[in-house]
Amino acid sequence: MKPFVTLFAAALLLGGCATSPNEPGKIVAEDRFSQAVVPGRTTRAELLAAFGPTRNVVFDSGYEAWLYEANAGAGRHTELVLLLDPAGVVRKMRRRPPYPTDPQR
Repeated sequence: MKPFVTLFAAALLLGGCATSPNEPGKIVAEDRFSQAVVPGRTTRAELLAAFGPTRNVVFDSGYEAWLYEANAGAGRHTELVLLLDPAGVVRKMRRRPPYPTDPQR
């Protein structure tokens, strides 16, 4: 029984070292996204109505970072990152094109 417990504990420890790919943000059309999102004007409610929910991070300050993605071809995606202020208005928007080393999905 003891070898089983030791083997099980080792498997749990090694399993904690394994990484899985990040979940993607919601995929949107980049041209539609660029036309619809205007920093300083677009609100959280407008984003949800136009593109739906996506991955986000809420900071203690009340700011939020939202991640959408656009198809960049060849199985790669462009990241579209938004910073929303505590009132829910988009303050900044960044686009990160895929790097040559990004994995294809």
